[in-house]
Formats: sequence, C-alpha cells, structure tokens
Amino acid sequence: MTVTHLPPEIAELRERTRRFIREVVIDAEPAPGERLDRSTRDRLQAAAKEAGVFAPLVPKEYGGQGVSVAYWSPILQEAGYSPIGPSALNCMAPDEGNMHMLNLIATEEQKKRYLAPLAAGDVRSCFGMTEPHPGAGSDPAALRTRAVRAAGGWIIDGHKRFTSGAVGAGFCIVMARTPAVDDAPEGATMFLVDMTNPGLRVGEAIHTVDRSIDGGHPHLYLQDCFVPDEAVLGEVGLGFRYAQVRLGPARLTHCMRWLGLARRAHDIALDRAGRRELFGGPIDTLGLAQHLIADSVIDIETSDAIITKTAALLGGDPKAGSAMSSIAKVHCSEAIFRVIDRAVQICGGDGVSDGLPLAQYLNEVRPFRIYDGSNETHRWAIARRASAGRSAAVRDGEQYRGDAVVGRDGAA
Repeated sequence: MTVTHLPPEIAELRERTRRFIREVVIDAEPAPGERLDRSTRDRLQAAAKEAGVFAPLVPKEYGGQGVSVAYWSPILQEAGYSPIGPSALNCMAPDEGNMHMLNLIATEEQKKRYLAPLAAGDVRSCFGMTEPHPGAGSDPAALRTRAVRAAGGWIIDGHKRFTSGAVGAGFCIVMARTPAVDDAPEGATMFLVDMTNPGLRVGEAIHTVDRSIDGGHPHLYLQDCFVPDEAVLGEVGLGFRYAQVRLGPARLTHCMRWLGLARRAHDIALDRAGRRELFGGPIDTLGLAQHLIADSVIDIETSDAIITKTAALLGGDPKAGSAMSSIAKVHCSEAIFRVIDRAVQICGGDGVSDGLPLAQYLNEVRPFRIYDGSNETHRWAIARRASAGRSAAVRDGEQYRGDAVVGRDGAA
C-alpha cells in the first residue's frame, strides 16, 4: 500500500490500525459463512477505543480520530484486511455513511440525539432508500414512499427492502417523496425515524450471500408512521441532493474496505504459492501462476490509484469527486472480485472450501457490483457525462478534422 507523503499522525494511526487488525481482530473472526456476534463486536470495539483506532472517520468532538477524506484510504484498507475489521472500528456501512451525512447536515439537536450515540458505537443505524419494483432502486427518481404534512409533523407510508443493518438498529434515515410545502419544492425528503416508532415495522429477512454487515438486509414497512417536524434531516424537498453527499463518499469507502480484503486474499494466495510445490518447484515459479499474481498486483495498484484520485477530488471539488466515485465504484468492485477469484484459483480445492476464507470473501464483495447503484447504471451515467463533456468542448470551438483535433482557426 502506498504510504508516502502521509502526515506523521496519519502514518502512526495507520500502523496502529494495522497492528490492531492483525493482532486482535483476525483471531476473533467467525467461521466462513457465520456472522459476528454482538458480544464479540462489543469486546472488539472496546479494545479499539483503548488502542486509539476507533471511529477513524468521525470528528474528534464525537470520540473519533477525525481523519480527513484525503487520508481515509490507508486507514480503511487496513481496517478492511479483516471482514469484521470495519465493524470493530465503527467504520462499516451503513453507519459510516450515515455518520458522515449527519455530521454535515444534521442540526445540533439531531447530532446530539443520533450522531453521538452512533459514533460511540452505542447504537447502529440503517438507510431506507431501496424499494420493491417499480420503486426506487438504481433509479432514485422511482421513489414511491410518500410523506405528507400532518399537525406538527409528517406521516410516512411506504415499503423499503434491502434495508441494510435494520435488524437491531436504533434508527433509520428514510427517504420519502414529499409535495411542495411552503417554500420547499416537491421532491424527496430525508427523515430520522426511530426503530421503536409504532408506524415502522421490520419485515421479512432477505437472505443474501454476504455476512459482514450487522443487521441483515430486511424489508421495512412504514404505515401511518408519524414523525415530528424535528425529524426532517436537512431541508424538505432536498433529499436527493443530500443523498449525493452521502453516496459519493460511501461508494468510495466501500472501495477502500474491500480493497483491504483483496490484499488479504492476495497475501493468502502468495503464501500458498510460495509454500506449495507442483511439477518440481514452488507454484510461484510457474508461468501460469505468475500471470495470475501479476494481474492481481495490477488490479490492486490501479484500484489504489483511482481511490486516491477520487478522495482528493471529494476533498476539494465534491461534484467532480461524486462523478469520479462512479468510475471508482465500477473499476474497484470488478477488480477486487478478480483479485479474490484469482486467489481462489491459486489455492485450488482449498480455495473453494471452508478451510480458507476465500470463498466467503467472494460472497462479501460480489454484491458490491449491485449496491450503491449497479455497475450498469454507473456505466450509463459515465457514458452520458463523457458525451456531454465532448459536446460542450465542441460548442466551445474544439472540433475534429479526421483524427486530428483542430481549433477555431482550423489549425491542427
């Protein structure tokens, strides 16, 4: 992992995180296919606080390490070296994305009530966006959950699914369509809804292949769910704008965490290739294995580079950073899967058994090509931006003559 040009305090935090994951967290990992239990999670989080590595992205005023976006990657890659590392350090989805957004747009009272306990690891949270077809999924504009004004607040009705983290969560950030009210436009609005609200019910579980996110991915039902005016997160009608505040960085932190896991898988493969002999020598001296190893190094390094570029943009130009996060999400989700898949191949039969964790790693990262916007949807958006950008350049006077770019005066 690239570690040059890190401020001393970040380099030191990265090293502490690295040691904590390898010396404490890895020994506590559940067997492949099983989930981290609550008591182990609580024990690891207490140890993380003691080690000074807890909540790396949370502001220091809320008990975190206060790492700026430019330096998220080296820390989260170390956390992600174990599939339970982000949970132990309180930087796992959906809590990490929710904490980031709450810190940016919540009122002081909302921060006290929701962000502070979430940052401390006292509660978990979920984000209610995805709906059954034909509701919101890859197309947020299809949002069908509705909220209407009532005396002193709002009444929400709708059906969510794949609500990651909902089982056992303390609250949900619910996205609902709202009408034009006073000076607010018609659009989407975010609401902070306590999971104890009588109008909210956690429904049937959706059994998915991944196991790392606490609380599963169940259905969520809202029926005559009343929330007071103070439950509005941000401003009425601006929910889609706030969603981009959350989703751009959240896509990227997924890339960071899973790249850490890809590094773990690659290390497992390298250890196996260096120890095991085949056809008279170690596997890592064979051309076919070397090809697999080299391709994985290339995928890891290109993913690291695009993450670093995107993080820099998010820190200085959030709009450009959000656009670049689509590219990072597509590239990293596919490259990371390839790295782990090659590790399975190098390890042969053991790679697909529960004797090694690699098959479960594949299960953990495979859904990333679907959540936070399917890769196909991102490719559509990337292509549209590329075409629009080229059209704007042509309008500004740049044009083609054959294969050569020419300017206003016609000179190549």
